[in-house]
Amino acid sequence: MIDYVVAHNPDDRVLLKASQILRNGGLICFPTETNWVVVADPYSKEGVEKLYRLRHVENTKHFTVLCDSFKKAQEVSLIDDNAFRILKKITPGPYTFIFEAQKKITKHLKASKSDKEVGIRFPPSKLVQKFLQSHDNVVLSSHLSADMMAMEDEHTLIYGALIEDYFGEKIEMIIDPGEYDFIGTSTTIIDFTSGAPEIIREGAGQVDFLG
Repeated sequence: MIDYVVAHNPDDRVLLKASQILRNGGLICFPTETNWVVVADPYSKEGVEKLYRLRHVENTKHFTVLCDSFKKAQEVSLIDDNAFRILKKITPGPYTFIFEAQKKITKHLKASKSDKEVGIRFPPSKLVQKFLQSHDNVVLSSHLSADMMAMEDEHTLIYGALIEDYFGEKIEMIIDPGEYDFIGTSTTIIDFTSGAPEIIREGAGQVDFLG
């Protein structure tokens, strides 16, 4: 089911309905600044299993946790003072950060339990931020790509109706803001698990602040 919204001012009723779907073990989908993502409640066993089945991967693969605040991020990851200072400068933005995982998340995610790591993001999208505020918790996310949807051209434009046609009832809700401009590349990944920031992948996020 597609719910159309205004990107910068989504209907609160739509956001509340999406939140309830997640809490009931369902999946929802919406665009971030880099791509479309499908998300689950990380504390819902049913939802997490559905997300892994949708991606056709083992549950030892990491998905990214989306956060709207440092407080929420610190509930699932160990962020020291140095990392905190860096994150304050560049978030929200097109970055994925890898941290040591807190027990709150390792109890629920096998991938984090096996290596004690978790990836987190602070998306700059107003739509995503407003949804996370409405849901009042973090969500587990995985991107949707053209190859996942059996498209031969990886540059094919993905939009809500196309996602609904391909996945059907496997995704309970699609939040669609209509025309949406993506930044055209993936996030920059920064690993903080060793104590010092290490660039794992350079993407849309600038890294010159690291010297």
